Amino acid sequence: MDEFKRSIVVYKNHFWDFYNRQDEKVKSKIDWTVTMIQTTRIVPEKFLKHLTNSDGLWEVRVSANNGIFRIFCFFDKGNLIVLLSGFQKKTKKTPKSELSKAERIKKEYYENKK
Repeated sequence: MDEFKRSIVVYKNHFWDFYNRQDEKVKSKIDWTVTMIQTTRIVPEKFLKHLTNSDGLWEVRVSANNGIFRIFCFFDKGNLIVLLSGFQKKTKKTPKSELSKAERIKKEYYENKK
């Protein structure tokens, strides 16, 4: 098995609620993408992109079953990636409500960490 470059954890159940609603093909593509992010030294922006209009949020980018899915995350302590929440993208722009939700969950993560 490849040496892992990053650790990935899930904060609370927001990500799992999203993940468990998906069909097997989408889950499989999410699993593949997350593993690739863990094991690849330089991850292409096609799969992991920093969001410039947010406070340190990134998005894991998944395409499967003719759908586009996004999972918000952020880096904590170097190579630890914390998965927050996910959604199916239906338009070009990321919905403000999804972005606000991810920012709220991230803030809660740091408050609970203290």
